[in-house]
Amino acid sequence: MHFDLIIRNGRCIFPWGEAQADIGIRDQRIASLSVSAHDEADRVIDATGLHVLPGLIDSHVHLRDPGKPEAETLETGTRAAALGGITAVFDMPNTNPTITDKKMLDWKRQHIVDTANIDVAMYIGATRENTPLLAEFEQEEGVCGVKVFAGSSTGDLMIEDDEGIEAVLRSGHRRVSFHSEDEYRLRERRKLFEPGQPYHCHAEWRDAECAIRGTQRILALSRKTGRPIHILHVSTEEEFILLGENRRHSTVEVLVNHLTNEGPECYERLGGKAVMNPPLRNERRHFEAGWAALRDGRVDVVSSDHAPHPKDAKELPWLECPSGLTGVQTIVPLMLDHVNAGRLSLTRLVDVMAAGPARVYGLPNKGRLAVGFDADITLVDMKKQRTITNDWIASPAGWTPYDGKTVTGWPVGTIVRGQIVMQDDEIVTRNAGQPISFQP
Repeated sequence: MHFDLIIRNGRCIFPWGEAQADIGIRDQRIASLSVSAHDEADRVIDATGLHVLPGLIDSHVHLRDPGKPEAETLETGTRAAALGGITAVFDMPNTNPTITDKKMLDWKRQHIVDTANIDVAMYIGATRENTPLLAEFEQEEGVCGVKVFAGSSTGDLMIEDDEGIEAVLRSGHRRVSFHSEDEYRLRERRKLFEPGQPYHCHAEWRDAECAIRGTQRILALSRKTGRPIHILHVSTEEEFILLGENRRHSTVEVLVNHLTNEGPECYERLGGKAVMNPPLRNERRHFEAGWAALRDGRVDVVSSDHAPHPKDAKELPWLECPSGLTGVQTIVPLMLDHVNAGRLSLTRLVDVMAAGPARVYGLPNKGRLAVGFDADITLVDMKKQRTITNDWIASPAGWTPYDGKTVTGWPVGTIVRGQIVMQDDEIVTRNAGQPISFQP
């Protein structure tokens, strides 16, 4: 048989376990998992010594396009993702202008076709004005779902009250994703702090109770309406317990940052480059609870919440410093390092960064190595040791909170629908991305 691409001699992570196999790709899909020695292809990759993973997905990024090219664009962000071993990203709507209407959905869909280096999905942002139209918008090509900022946003992209959230949950049927912090408590506690205080005050202002209250309220509304919810960047022990008891209604995302850094040490070491929402917690019990939930299956998805800002902005004093960290390029090396440290298995990593996003968001043809699925593949060298540095970062922001961190495990190939986009730290195919299709 003849294929477009054959990947030979790799250790493949299948849904049913790990095994060595030769994979044949034809017409952008996986065509065979049992390629023979006599089969041929236009291109052959010898993956001896490598692991072959289904294409890893970062389902929570802010590529800042349109509106903030000094921090990121769709092109630079997807280039960074490809360099980091990511084959698809789901981009958030809080751009300028926001992705909240049909005109901007159409614009962004074409922008993906014109500039993206990997496949991209887009969230539609919920506003009070567009709530009646969300059932229609969530069916648009390339839309992964509705995003609600129930706390920590500005302008139209803020629905903090129960009545407004319930209205969103009654418009449409697909799972709704939430930034869950209680805006009323955030406003109340803001009065207790002044600009210029130590950066670790960020975790004291946006304390665990802010997140807990927000999730309790949203979960109650999910039960009331029967609409499934996805709680993004869960960061507290109490939320993990609560959501674990309500699996019928909710799914859970955890960020690599909350699995890797702890306060107050990270604030002393990184300053503003540790400031994000929800914050890196100062109490170790939350850090340990996140790992416990990841190990026992309560976590469905691990993402980066890549949210770049220019370096000089992140060096401003606290409360002037914007919240958000870079991460789409570093999430795979960091998680592979956690695998090598024995904190989770490679199979579990694939579950939360490929199969998990596919299950939560309704991706019918991504997330696993199986015949008929998109030929999205991440090749990794589990023995390769590298040091993450700022000069490796492709984002115009030009920095990472993990500058100088040495990791074991590194992505060496990114294949998107059968096209080799990244090989050995080089982008070899540009503009390979397309909008992603979801189940209706």
